[in-house]
Amino acid sequence: MSGDERKVVDTSGDFRYAVQDGQAVDGQWQSCRIVATNKRLVLATNDNRQAIAHSKIEVPDDPEALIPEDVGGSVTPLRVGDNVLLVDAGIDDFETEYCRATLQGEVILARDPAVVGGVVQDDTDWSKARFALDDDEVRLQFPGGGSTAFDIEDVGTIERSQSTVMGQSRRVIEVEHTDEQDRSVETHFSGMPHHTNALAALFTRVVEAREDDYELSEMESQVLMALYSGVSPFEMSDFVGISPDEVEEIYQRLLEMGAVDEVRTRTEVALNAQGRNMASEAMSGE
Repeated sequence: MSGDERKVVDTSGDFRYAVQDGQAVDGQWQSCRIVATNKRLVLATNDNRQAIAHSKIEVPDDPEALIPEDVGGSVTPLRVGDNVLLVDAGIDDFETEYCRATLQGEVILARDPAVVGGVVQDDTDWSKARFALDDDEVRLQFPGGGSTAFDIEDVGTIERSQSTVMGQSRRVIEVEHTDEQDRSVETHFSGMPHHTNALAALFTRVVEAREDDYELSEMESQVLMALYSGVSPFEMSDFVGISPDEVEEIYQRLLEMGAVDEVRTRTEVALNAQGRNMASEAMSGE
């Protein structure tokens, strides 16, 4: 490896191709050593060694659709041009670890904060930033010493858009989370295509892993949206027009859903990432 190449994943596993040159194939699994550095993915068997640059790999938006029905277990599909590579690594959530390898220490583009409390921050410009993900904390280091950090599990929603970034039309990944002042903010990410692809996959999987089957009643939706809009838990009864006891019952159901965190033993709760995601969905359905 070169001096600036760093190993992020080193494990044993298996791989095979499900698609080659655009055609589905019934490839044979091959045991290999799987190494992901900040530059490339390496699959090394006793007879061969494949080294694939991250810029040539795409993490699919719908990975399940690329896994053949007869393939079980924890398998990660990756697009490599017209090919689909299946990787069965001996670690939990190889996809997340691969995204970490793609992004770790890389210089991307970021606007932080791009939105605060739903208000677009027009005075926040795009800037280069060095990305790191360690101990489940996302950190951005900006030129001049500025930085920002947030817990990846605090991500509430993620949106994708296309926008002009530093004079070029680029894909933008919009990530909602809370800041040190407990405000709902958005950090916007952009950069090279393989960077935005990995960022989208990384944050999307975090949100999807937290989702469960839930169905909100109309009043539960109203309470969630009110919390999301900044209504105090103590003012909720008057705001939505129900009794304090009914509000307490709704808070309890939201606690059971994992949508809020209990702040005090009675009447006070605070939206968490799951709740902000649910409230956003409820507001979109209005």
